[in-house]
Amino acid sequence: MAIVRIVNETKSTDLATRATVADGFFSRMRGLLGRRDLPQGEGLVIVPCKSVHAAFMRFPIDVLFLDRSGVVQHAMQLMPWRFSPVVRAAHLVLELPYGTIAAAATAPGDVIRIVPEASR
Repeated sequence: MAIVRIVNETKSTDLATRATVADGFFSRMRGLLGRRDLPQGEGLVIVPCKSVHAAFMRFPIDVLFLDRSGVVQHAMQLMPWRFSPVVRAAHLVLELPYGTIAAAATAPGDVIRIVPEASR
């Protein structure tokens, strides 16, 4: 799986400095399951994706739904054993440590850029 940096271009902030891309069937299906936490600076990019769940998860996460242009369509906090809505306009989902969205003041309409690790 590729490692990327996630940047909120609108607010000029890093959302994750080391995020993993889950773009295959098994990596998307597994997601964050089995992990004890999601440390600050890390994240998961799930593509393609229009909804996520936190069934069997042990910790809350922040979730951003982006369209194909990288524009935030929906932002939320997701507690363990909860399900997100289906966001039809979404192309991919970013799962981030709990509190990341609020700390970076990320909101619908912000433009997010996913930067491959080699492009740093």
